[in-house]
Amino acid sequence: MNDRFDIVIAGGGLVGSSLAIALEDSGWRVALVEAAAPRLDLEPRPDERNLALARASVNALESLGVWAHAAARATAIARVHVSRRGDFGAVRLDAAELGLPALGAVLPARELGNALLQRLDAGTGLTRFAPAQLVAVEPSGDALAVELAGPDGSSRRLSTRLLVGADGTASFVRRDAGIGVGETDYRQTAIVTTLSVERPLEGCAYERFTDTGPVALLPMGERRAGLVVTVPQDRAEAVLALADDAFVDWIHARFGYRAGRFSRPGRRHAHPLKRVMADALTAPRRVLIGNAAQTVHPLGAQGFNLGLRDALTLAEVLGNAAGGADPGEAGRLAEHVRRRRDDREATTAFSDDLVHLMGNERLPVRLARSAAFALLDRLPPLKRRMALRGMGFRGDAPQRTLSR
Repeated sequence: MNDRFDIVIAGGGLVGSSLAIALEDSGWRVALVEAAAPRLDLEPRPDERNLALARASVNALESLGVWAHAAARATAIARVHVSRRGDFGAVRLDAAELGLPALGAVLPARELGNALLQRLDAGTGLTRFAPAQLVAVEPSGDALAVELAGPDGSSRRLSTRLLVGADGTASFVRRDAGIGVGETDYRQTAIVTTLSVERPLEGCAYERFTDTGPVALLPMGERRAGLVVTVPQDRAEAVLALADDAFVDWIHARFGYRAGRFSRPGRRHAHPLKRVMADALTAPRRVLIGNAAQTVHPLGAQGFNLGLRDALTLAEVLGNAAGGADPGEAGRLAEHVRRRRDDREATTAFSDDLVHLMGNERLPVRLARSAAFALLDRLPPLKRRMALRGMGFRGDAPQRTLSR
């Protein structure tokens, strides 16, 4: 059977699903290919990954009709505190000073996935293939012939005028198109968990830099906090093996006691850290978004936020199907590349530069860094600019992110 579509999205994760929702009223014939069968995961877990959503991302999710399904389980970020162990000075950002209800929000990734799934289930006009895996792509006139494989060995052929690779860091779409990548191995591992805090964080998110990597503490409800701690790669197994009390003591030695005593850490998960940048965002009738386009260091929590802006910009560039338009037309894809260039380059460079700057222990660098922190905290215009960039308001921003 040969099904014809205007747009096939490979990857039904957070970014691919967001794009599918953004295209709902476009008039394009859209298919979403998901490797796993869609299911709501309603059981909370003590070890789940938490997302720090920028204000622009919250705006966008509200505009897409997704946030209504997630807001009750989100925790607003009212303030951000950034410091470096052993240095003087800190940067404090406050939503109230900017006239905003919040700088962003913390939400378990599972809950965002649930919200997206509920919104997809309520939508119309989208064809979904799940579980299915993209296994072959061939040019076919003014389209691409796409082959899908099911878990039972069955296959199906589709035709699409545009193939979107939203299929993650190891993207099949990217590899099949012959697009190379540039990789930076940070030789670090991020350990992710949650824990209880003695004193409520009251909406304050902390980023604490240390000689061996950053520690991020994210506010959640009921005196729980999300924790992301980065360690040298060769130390990860030892940290994972620590008993809970020893792990808590180890975190306090790096973070301090701003939230009182930590307790009840959840299960720890390790994620090796690499920066993976696609050499190009497009190939004939193909475009990459999200982690398929760039996978960045979690420092600054920009990964999903950047990928969502990829998806929303692409939806704007594609517009609607009026007048026999071609979604895979080369000029249209070039426009997407142009609009994403500044944001993509600035965001990925910022994350990479910050890793190296904050890890530099030379005394002149530490003194300059401390002075910069102290000065920035006392200059409201620079703080506002920093806050707006951190909230995702940068570059040629998609209109949905500007909602209020």
